[in-house]
Amino acid sequence: MPFHCSLTFAENRVQPRKKGVSFRPSRDDTPFFTVPLTDIKIRQAKAGDKPTKLTDGNGLYLLVNPSGSKLWRYKYRIAGKENLFAIGEYPTISLQGARAARDDARELVKKGLHPSHARQEVLSARINEGKATFRAISDEWLEKKRKTWTERHFGEILRMLEADAYPYIGNRPMRSVTAHDVLALMRRVEERGSPSVAIKLRQYVSNVFQYAVITLRADADPASVLRGSVLKPPTENARPLSRDELKALFRQLPTYKSRRTAIAIRLLMILFPRTIELCRARWEEIDLGTAEWRVPPEKIKSRRLHIVPLPQQALGLLRELQEMYGDRGYILPILHSNRIRPHMSRATINRAIAYMVPDNPEPITGHDFRATASTNLHEMGWKDEVVEMQLSHKDKDRTRSTYNHAKYLPERREMMQAWANWLRDVEEEAFRDGGTASIPISDR
Repeated sequence: MPFHCSLTFAENRVQPRKKGVSFRPSRDDTPFFTVPLTDIKIRQAKAGDKPTKLTDGNGLYLLVNPSGSKLWRYKYRIAGKENLFAIGEYPTISLQGARAARDDARELVKKGLHPSHARQEVLSARINEGKATFRAISDEWLEKKRKTWTERHFGEILRMLEADAYPYIGNRPMRSVTAHDVLALMRRVEERGSPSVAIKLRQYVSNVFQYAVITLRADADPASVLRGSVLKPPTENARPLSRDELKALFRQLPTYKSRRTAIAIRLLMILFPRTIELCRARWEEIDLGTAEWRVPPEKIKSRRLHIVPLPQQALGLLRELQEMYGDRGYILPILHSNRIRPHMSRATINRAIAYMVPDNPEPITGHDFRATASTNLHEMGWKDEVVEMQLSHKDKDRTRSTYNHAKYLPERREMMQAWANWLRDVEEEAFRDGGTASIPISDR
């Protein structure tokens, strides 16, 4: 198909035109009248020694070359500068088609737009349409967003798309994906018992389509109309665990089938980080000599460097992990090859806790240890600002938050050791009350 036929302003539509004299506006051409061309005149035009122009009017003319080729050209001005728009070759493009293209090109010129630029955009879009699959556009969008996200957030979205979108629509052209297709993705996830994931999936798919729309590779976002199609489950906030719940968990930890997972749970209790922060911790962030875990800004919700003082109990557990897996890479590595997630997951920890205390009236998650520490530390008399700093809650003052990672550090060291000792006492109490033999956390 000729270039001009791919443009909105250049369809091969026939526009009836009265024969006669055409007066060309001075801003398009020189101010004299022209007799419009006819098909007979064009066919009879002979090639000469030099290129010859046969003018039709309003900037349109036929260029007859010595080689015999006959080319339609439209002359126009933008910002006082003369330009030429190559419409195509006669007879592939008829006289009527050339006039239609000229008229639509003039509309673009009135808006200050170059017709050739518009044609190139359409051509590029057509060439790229075959490459514009959902996965290709998604990968491009992810790379553009990666610099503005934490590693955790990027990994979460990538894993979700790879698991729940790419297998079904990854190789489909963007324009072929419908709202029905996106709803099917969401229903699959919802039916496996993960409505929250289904809601997030819709949002990420929608983000990809919005990016495709603004880069002219999709016409609409089919996911936008599906907002609310999956109901959000009730929010389950972290809660402080009772002393009895902690004791029940302590009784089960020594005999759990995975020592590595049991250590992870103990570290969550003692250090009370966000669960994913512990799962993604690396040995280069840990300094056993200074007894500090320095969590980099890109891995933490507050987006600032966060220092976690390591009490003696935590140091013992970390040395045990070091003996088990070495001191490179993740402190909680997975034991088999996994390109997407090379470290322990939150789900592994939460499943282990559920296995240890299956009859607990309320489910326990790794995040509950943060609320447990916060509640008890306040009851123990520690200042609110010291506790909040250790919890790494986001400071609304960005300038202040950039420099306060070491604030209250001496007090926090003392507090973290006091907290670990408090947990040690709870564990010892658990086994005095009854239960199997334990390896107390004070020995770790």
